[in-house]
Amino acid sequence: MKFSTVLALSVLIIIFPLNASSKEYQLSSPDSQIEIRIYLDQQIKWSVDYKNKLLIHKSPVSLVLEGDRFLGKEPVMKKIHRDKVQNEIRPVVPNKSSLIIDECNAIKLDFEQDYSLTFRAHNDGVAYRFSTRYPQEITVKNEEFQIHLPEDIKSYFPEEESLISHYERKYLEKNLSEIPENTFCSLPVLLQTKDSHYLLVTESDLYDYPCLFLSGTQKNALKGLFPQVVLETKPAERSPDRYEVITQQAGYIAKTKGTRDFPWRVFLITDKPKTLVESSLVFQLASPLKISNPEWIRPGKVAWDWWNALNIYGVDFVSGINTETYKYYIDFASEYGLEYIILDEGWSKTTTNVKEPNPEINVKELISYGRDKNVGIILWLLWKPLDRDMDNTLATYAQWGAEGVKVDFMQRADQYMVNFYQRTAEIAAKHKLVVDFHGAFKPAGLRRAYPNVLTYEGVKGLENCKWSRDITPKHDLTLPFIRMVAGPMDYTPGAMINAQKLNFAVRYTRPMSQGTRCHQIALYIVYESPLQMLCDTPSNYDQETECTRFISNIPVVWDETIVLKAEVSEYIVLARRRGETWYLGALTNWTPREFELDLSFLDQGTYSAEIMEDGINAHRHAEDYKKTKKEVSAESPLHIKMASGGGWAAVLSKKEKK
Repeated sequence: MKFSTVLALSVLIIIFPLNASSKEYQLSSPDSQIEIRIYLDQQIKWSVDYKNKLLIHKSPVSLVLEGDRFLGKEPVMKKIHRDKVQNEIRPVVPNKSSLIIDECNAIKLDFEQDYSLTFRAHNDGVAYRFSTRYPQEITVKNEEFQIHLPEDIKSYFPEEESLISHYERKYLEKNLSEIPENTFCSLPVLLQTKDSHYLLVTESDLYDYPCLFLSGTQKNALKGLFPQVVLETKPAERSPDRYEVITQQAGYIAKTKGTRDFPWRVFLITDKPKTLVESSLVFQLASPLKISNPEWIRPGKVAWDWWNALNIYGVDFVSGINTETYKYYIDFASEYGLEYIILDEGWSKTTTNVKEPNPEINVKELISYGRDKNVGIILWLLWKPLDRDMDNTLATYAQWGAEGVKVDFMQRADQYMVNFYQRTAEIAAKHKLVVDFHGAFKPAGLRRAYPNVLTYEGVKGLENCKWSRDITPKHDLTLPFIRMVAGPMDYTPGAMINAQKLNFAVRYTRPMSQGTRCHQIALYIVYESPLQMLCDTPSNYDQETECTRFISNIPVVWDETIVLKAEVSEYIVLARRRGETWYLGALTNWTPREFELDLSFLDQGTYSAEIMEDGINAHRHAEDYKKTKKEVSAESPLHIKMASGGGWAAVLSKKEKK
């Protein structure tokens, strides 16, 4: 994959000292629809108007440092910088677009106490961050983060039970006033006003600092909460190789460099749900590329073993964690053009001895066998044994010829763990290994600097079908508007056993999905992940070759993304382009739906459309589908129909003129 440079056209417009009487500063987005006001009084506060209506009421910000230093209180202005930023960003791994236009207006307020506060106003949201200029290391005791809303509004609240979290939550629909003070959530979180203005809160450029959580107040507000620095842990009684109990914390949230930029606090703002899906704001705000030669990074699809419990059949060997079984997975991946397979838990001798294979598996033979078939091997491991000997472990995997790692069960979001993610990305890049973070917090910009980090879990994904009824079509319709806004998500779609609500059963070793077969197919177009799984058993896919061929031909990186129709938790229809070919995906919740699609985004000429749609009896038998072909053009609308829990997918290939 070719590396493209970033063109930066940031221009410094004005620098001057302020009059001591100045108390309020304004900053507007390039389209003038968003306006930030910054107030300097006893404490720095800020507010946001969207389309001339107050969206965020005066909300305080500050950093509390050791030694009773309160950055943001009693501010003394030194100077102000105003910038107009215009960047062209060409991602190494284009998650949704091969060209991102990064345009915003910015204001940087420098204060006498050797810190700054920068605000940016984009057309699709705003962000702010602190910067400090101290020569020595500093200890951050806390950060004051609050969002005050002018009215009681609806939230999609991913409620957490603990700060020890793998970020796998449902989005509970609650008004802010209903959320108690001791109830908190991970990010992203989505807020919706009574007149359907949306405010999504998350963060970007997160380095050497803990993740932000949000806590209720039982008022029209949310406040920040941060994990403290961890001093001691002990293994938990349950699965001590991967679960731990924090026994001692430091009483502060970070000890870090005195001269640094802190994470961006990010707020997407829109009255159109489609903007949430199309936005690249988290990526735009992240630090630029730090890998010198990223051409070796290979996105792709993966034949995954764990979800289907290695349940292959119709073969002449006993399936399980053994060389024969994984050769079967490699053969399957090769047959359908999949780039990778994963050796998940069980390939190593133990979960703590991760440099010695299980005696039943010849890893080097599998890697060689896969290489001959252009199928790479990704190795699963727990984070703690990796953390203890990272460079040697990853060097060993690279020497064997593995192409990536799936790192699991971090479940923490404190400063040390955030640094672990960066260190993993950096050392994996040194050894030319791609990374999939599981048991993970949400993406927060790391993948722009280290594009070998292809995907994150941090989502309540399809694996939950193995033990719960939580993964419903409605849940699937929340994710593009909330979790996916932060970055790619390893939801692991592709179930070939599908069921409507009344027919669904929880089964651990032969799992099924809720919703139709075409719902699963469309997830490959709607959901973003440059390392996209095929979760079901190869044996099931071989029984459904028409669906499998269709899925295997869907790209995992995109040149352009356009959302055609969208409503949070209800439905989505989007179009993604790769080269000259368009891929259209649609999903609905339990409500059947029909749409007329405007195809005016197509170039002139005729396209051949290969369509997968819910069968006439999909409302009864969820696996019922129909494959059709037709010709379409920019001038002709396209009618689509989805059953309850349904989906729809199409590939539009431009026909050459005769």
